[in-house]
Amino acid sequence: MDFAQYIFQPATHRKKRIILIKFKYNEDLKYKLRKRFPSVRWSATKRAWYLPDLPVVRQQLKMTAKNTSERKLQNIHPVNRQAYSTMEKQLMLKKYSPNTVRIYLAEFQHLLLLLNHHQVNDLTPKRLKDYFLYCVKIEKMGERKMNGKINAIKFYFEQVLHLPKMFFDIPRPKKPITLPKMLSKAEVKKLFRVTTNLKHNMALQLCYGMGLRVSEVVKLKIVDVDGQRMVVHVRSAKGKKDRYVPLPVSVLPKLREYYKQFRPKEYLFEGQYGGPYAKSSLQQMFKMAMKKAGIRKQIGIHGLRHSYATHLLESGADMRFIQELLGHESVKTTQIYTKVTPRSLSNIKSPLDSL
Repeated sequence: MDFAQYIFQPATHRKKRIILIKFKYNEDLKYKLRKRFPSVRWSATKRAWYLPDLPVVRQQLKMTAKNTSERKLQNIHPVNRQAYSTMEKQLMLKKYSPNTVRIYLAEFQHLLLLLNHHQVNDLTPKRLKDYFLYCVKIEKMGERKMNGKINAIKFYFEQVLHLPKMFFDIPRPKKPITLPKMLSKAEVKKLFRVTTNLKHNMALQLCYGMGLRVSEVVKLKIVDVDGQRMVVHVRSAKGKKDRYVPLPVSVLPKLREYYKQFRPKEYLFEGQYGGPYAKSSLQQMFKMAMKKAGIRKQIGIHGLRHSYATHLLESGADMRFIQELLGHESVKTTQIYTKVTPRSLSNIKSPLDSL
């Protein structure tokens, strides 16, 4: 598909943001467009084809990404707009992950909106403590939310304004120590059985069979799967760290069948507009599969990763090897599952193979 022969134009249709696709009428151009984007639709009122205005669609059409910062800046008082912009630039320069950038900016924006015309740079440690107290008492924010908020505000004052570490005496809310939610082997097997869509089934099997985070599953590329060495390369995972995980023997033939049917181009699991499959779509699919399987546990798709670790330990795998497989920074994080039992990495077999 030669994009130079098409004109792409952001617009609004039925109160939704879309991208109009215009071209000089030609059956061949129409065929190529519909082949590349099967979900493209025709608007009689606009007299043009259109796709939803999503980041992945813009990426596939080689359009510039939407600048959401400008829209957010409009809600912030002019005296603090420069602070927000500087914070965003510093986060980019520090190469923070997109998710961390999103969270930090959202937490910082919350503070700026409350300040209104008061300058954020004039805040004292006491005023900031009052702000955190307001978030806990009035807005009823939980421990995880508050820790993220403190990290974001700390970043601005210490990494943007380069002020001394002025937050050392701010008490951190204690995170509740909760046991990881997991499924039994029988429940995992039942979950796979009711998931008849091959793409969804393979995504769930990789989440469980290799203990991957959902963000890691959707970022897997075809080149990351090494069928010869029976390993999968997990790139730029949490903490920007790469790692290898064993590819379950039982998955390989199913992966080949999946590839022949779906023919992904770059990512192993691709969305309808190209690019990686959406995390939210997988999470929603997992909820539907749980309901279909009649499993009433209150658990998200991340529970498959917990199940992987727990089932490995139950089969006698060593805690430190599981730490490496999960990509945990410290073995203390992994120790929440159970005690250490020595076992060599070469003897580790994915629990998926024993279902």
